[in-house]
Amino acid sequence: MARKGGGLRDQSRPNRLSAPYAKPKSGDEVREAFELHPRHATRMVLPESIRYELVDTVRNFMLAVLIPILLVLTVRVFLVGQYMIPSGSMENTLEVEDRVLTSQNLTLNLAKLQRGDVIVFHDPADWLSGESASNAGDDFLIKRLIGLPGDRVSCAGRGEPVKVNGVAIDESSYVKAGVQPSSFAFAVTVPAGHLFVLGDNRADSADSRYHVDDGAQGTVPVENVAGVALATCWPLSRFKRLDNQHGPFASVPDINQSVASDAADGPASQAGSASSASVRSEGQ
Repeated sequence: MARKGGGLRDQSRPNRLSAPYAKPKSGDEVREAFELHPRHATRMVLPESIRYELVDTVRNFMLAVLIPILLVLTVRVFLVGQYMIPSGSMENTLEVEDRVLTSQNLTLNLAKLQRGDVIVFHDPADWLSGESASNAGDDFLIKRLIGLPGDRVSCAGRGEPVKVNGVAIDESSYVKAGVQPSSFAFAVTVPAGHLFVLGDNRADSADSRYHVDDGAQGTVPVENVAGVALATCWPLSRFKRLDNQHGPFASVPDINQSVASDAADGPASQAGSASSASVRSEGQ
């Protein structure tokens, strides 16, 4: 019988609230059910082809990324160094903010230092902080190697050339145009295990000449040398290989073959102590 104002009740759909509430199974119960009925469990197994592909991906990543990084670090630590030039003491060979690449460690040990090389070295005696060729916090300087151990390096002053073992050096290929080889006289015999260095911009370089009165006569210990400059690498517009100017020194005899004497050096032989006062007034 139909009720007034009502419709027929759908007897085909059960009342959802008529059944008691079923509490969800706990994790332990679920695991127990899978153990009792393993056919219901699903085991994740990667196909062999995918596993090989994953191994290849990891290996390729190592080859493409990690190995190049290790190679760069090896080159940086053992073979090549990089330094920035913050001052004008090596103009016009090197400009302010140039970055130079140098030989380093292994390559430096294999190379023989020569007169005319541009070298980077640790400051031997707090020469001048503004002359640094460094990364932040380093104490490196950059100059040109003029005298080897045992060499007699001298200059009679303004208008006169620098001499090494009595041979006048034509430095026009690297000394800054319009700048004197030295505006004051000096004469130094380079001690064993040391080097005599000068900047290419002699008017603005606190180099060996400025320290002739120290214990090592302004020279640099060989063990302080960090590298020989090879090229400028930045900015790109100034990228070039550095010619280390060995030619001007080609006729310089080794010290045991030199016939130069103190008399051949002229007034410079008496200038060692006198040059001290004038030295401190130039380029400081």
